[in-house]
Amino acid sequence: MLTTPAAPIAFGGSPIDRADHVRGDPDAIAALMGPSARLLKLDGLDPVMTAEGGLVWGSLADAEGDAELVFLGLEGERGCFAQVLPGIPAAGAPSWNAMNTLEPGELAAYGGARALVGWHSRHRFCAVCGAATVLAKGGWQRSCTGCGAEHFPRVDPVTIMTVEHDGKLLLGRQPRFPAHRYSALAGFVEPGETIEEAVAREVFEEAGVRVRDVEYVASQPWPFPSSLMIGCHAFADDPAIVIDETELEDVRWFTREECVDALEAVAVGEMGRAFGAPPKHAVAHVLLKWWVERGA
Repeated sequence: MLTTPAAPIAFGGSPIDRADHVRGDPDAIAALMGPSARLLKLDGLDPVMTAEGGLVWGSLADAEGDAELVFLGLEGERGCFAQVLPGIPAAGAPSWNAMNTLEPGELAAYGGARALVGWHSRHRFCAVCGAATVLAKGGWQRSCTGCGAEHFPRVDPVTIMTVEHDGKLLLGRQPRFPAHRYSALAGFVEPGETIEEAVAREVFEEAGVRVRDVEYVASQPWPFPSSLMIGCHAFADDPAIVIDETELEDVRWFTREECVDALEAVAVGEMGRAFGAPPKHAVAHVLLKWWVERGA
């Protein structure tokens, strides 16, 4: 039977100490900008990687003159930084090569840096008055040069959920998915909603299925550009499906045996007989394994 891996969920488990106590102390940050400081090398928002598949770190001497330096945290006694350059993309496609190559701690360190650098690139001007903003608190704030408003890095909560009925699991596919692949339904939490309400609304909007007994399973930071995937599971009493074709191409119920087959297939880079499971670095993959193992 399949077992859930002990390794952290992709993009979780960073070895870098976020060191909140340092962020608000300019002198402490300046003291960390010495010869031992490390600078994460990025190509836009993608990681620069070694031939062996690891992150490339340099020194602050490698930073460009017009860059803003973001304090990522501490690795032991050394400060870790990333640079925010004018003109870098505000967002971009997921870095599939990094997800497939980097070991878990490095992937998490990169994911945090990507989300933070991307946020800075999207918030160079104040949303209140339109004036330019400048980096503050080591990069964990931007302050407006006009009205003085303070802006902080944001995370967008997204519910992603499996739904169960009579021993089967509800999964859907978007047109952009690889052929044959299905995944858990998902959607952003809207203002004024609980997680449970967001799960129920999204499932009904996308598949026409009413759910109950929502439970939390696991979460995943997803830095494309800056989401927190909140993995949940729910139950349905009526299996009838009404697909929102503006969101999804197809929605189906799959048996436990079909899910086991799909998970075993994706582990060796193949598609299952009934469908292709989400890749291992997606929290949807964790949700499927959790459901399969719970029913073992």
